[in-house]
Amino acid sequence: MSPEGTGAAEAGLSRFDLTMIVISLVIGMGIFRTPVDAAAGAQTPTIFFAAWIAAGLIALCGALTFAEIGSRYPVTGGYFRISAHAYHPSFAFAITSVVVIANAASVAGVALIGAAYLVPVIAPASDDPGLLQQLIAAASLLLFFALNLFGLRASARAQNLLTAIKLLLLGGLISALFVAEPASTSVFHSASTPEPVDALKAFGVALIATSFTYGGYQQTINFGAEVNDARRVVPQAIAVGIAVIISLYLLTNLAYVRVLGFDALAGADSIAALLAAAAFGPTAANALSILLFLAVLGFVNVTMLTNPRLLLAMSEEGVLPAVIARRSRGRGTPTIALCLFVGLALASLFAARTFEVILNYTMFLDSIGMATSAATIFVLRRRTRDLDSSAIYKVRLYPWIPLLFIAAYLFVGASVARQDPSAATRGLGIFALLLVLSLLSRRRRRSSAG
Repeated sequence: MSPEGTGAAEAGLSRFDLTMIVISLVIGMGIFRTPVDAAAGAQTPTIFFAAWIAAGLIALCGALTFAEIGSRYPVTGGYFRISAHAYHPSFAFAITSVVVIANAASVAGVALIGAAYLVPVIAPASDDPGLLQQLIAAASLLLFFALNLFGLRASARAQNLLTAIKLLLLGGLISALFVAEPASTSVFHSASTPEPVDALKAFGVALIATSFTYGGYQQTINFGAEVNDARRVVPQAIAVGIAVIISLYLLTNLAYVRVLGFDALAGADSIAALLAAAAFGPTAANALSILLFLAVLGFVNVTMLTNPRLLLAMSEEGVLPAVIARRSRGRGTPTIALCLFVGLALASLFAARTFEVILNYTMFLDSIGMATSAATIFVLRRRTRDLDSSAIYKVRLYPWIPLLFIAAYLFVGASVARQDPSAATRGLGIFALLLVLSLLSRRRRRSSAG
């Protein structure tokens, strides 16, 4: 039985609208830090660039898959309500909670990226730059926590400005290709020649960082039913959007490798500032560092806009305490849910301490959440056959595109487990604990009702 209201929207998003949404959802702050981790893991430039292309193609498969899921079951509350419909409410609670925890860790990691750029500017002689970096990241989270308490309009205004700064920064870094002296005559030159190179293992480690950088496309789950002529427009817009993102990421990484050198990239800090210094001088590097810190705040802001609403949906369904659904008077801000999400982010920040630890922890949790959420398409296809003849968007080459996406994220999860077993152990433990707690809670509620 399909949900009420399923179908094509009469006055929905155009091809251009959806293309720009995909681009804005995906291009975040990882590109200013994760190339270091990808280069260190890849060991060779060939594997490095292959990982960036592969992660982009995985993102394309994921965006198309989630677009069909959203078009077949267009409900507010996203992952939770769809997973509850496709699987079981307790399983949905565990999966959605894992997604929220991963997103909280992700926002903590991105705040650390911004702080890493700011520390050398404001305290170049600091005795403990790591601690200062954590404190600046925490202050960033608390600043935008306060901003979000003022409601959606204030947050949206700030977001427009911060997104513009981010895109200008990306364009400035790419321009270094034309003005900076190259570090070597060949982009694919590297002094590192490990023997033997375990190419698959190196590719998997690099894919952890590149997949993190391409995150965000899963939000197409919210737009599959809001597009005019969805069957034609959705695949075109998503393909164009992902192609633009792949191109921008490859050009930015080409600039990093050409100007800094691949081996230097693999061990560098504040790579965007280093690139700016090489191309435009030290003053430009300091200015870029400050602007990049401001741009990081845009990701912090938008994450705080969206994730508390997942907690809100679970509270409204009764799987979380009703108090979490409480909104502030006048502005409608989900105050308690926002407090809970920011608390998770701060806990991740001070527990993990470094971006590398947060990256592995986040990507393992993501591998669970993304693979299981994408697999709902197989259940929804069976339960909503009545929609097949309507104008909703349907993935071509089904079931191969969803299966490829799921297999890719299982590979990412396995790569994390191989590189950082403790991150995998913690992730599995969190998921199992959440699932058990939800099952016990449902059993108690049934006993009380009986």
